[in-house]
Amino acid sequence: MTSHGQAAWELLLPAAAPARGRGRALQEALRDAVRSGRLAPGTRLPSSRALASDLGVSRGLVTEAYEQLTAEGYLRSDRGAG
Repeated sequence: MTSHGQAAWELLLPAAAPARGRGRALQEALRDAVRSGRLAPGTRLPSSRALASDLGVSRGLVTEAYEQLTAEGYLRSDRGAG
């Protein structure tokens, strides 16, 4: 949690992101975090359910983002392992 009581992951998704572009915005934010080193190799991401709750988006949106970034090689996934 950040000092303001919000989950740190909320910083990934700009509040101004339009509803239709949130999936793309989340994917780009995660890519940028990996590229910049803010997400270090081996960092465990929250479950899709937890991240969706933190961001106020659907679980499907987060699942799609995780799947796309896994396919692109930005993330590695072990089902049920975070």
